[in-house]
Amino acid sequence: MNTFEEGLLLGILIGEGHFGGDGKQPQVTLRMHTRHQKLFETLLRLCPGSKLYGPYEHGGRSYFQWMARGEVLRETLLPLLDRLPFKEIDEHVYERYTDMKVRYGL
Repeated sequence: MNTFEEGLLLGILIGEGHFGGDGKQPQVTLRMHTRHQKLFETLLRLCPGSKLYGPYEHGGRSYFQWMARGEVLRETLLPLLDRLPFKEIDEHVYERYTDMKVRYGL
C-alpha cells in the first residue's frame, strides 16, 4: 500500500468503521450506502481476503457491508493500523480499536 492508500484506509475506518466482533472472533466492519461501491472495491483490493456483503435494503436505505476478520485482519489490517498514527488522530476510535484487540487477545 502506498501512503495515500494507507491514509485513505485509516481515514475511512476512523470516520465510519466499527471495531468489534461476534463474541467468537474479532472483526472490523464498515457499512455505507451503495453509492460508495467503488470505495468498497478499493478496500477489497487493499485488503485481499476481506469480504463485501450486500447490497442490503433496510429501512429505506441501501447499503453494503465490508468486513475484515480472520487472517486478513490479523496479517494485513492490524499490522497496518498498529504502525499508523491512530492514537494521535482520534483517541476515541483508537480506544475502540484497542478494546477490540484486548477483548479478542490480539
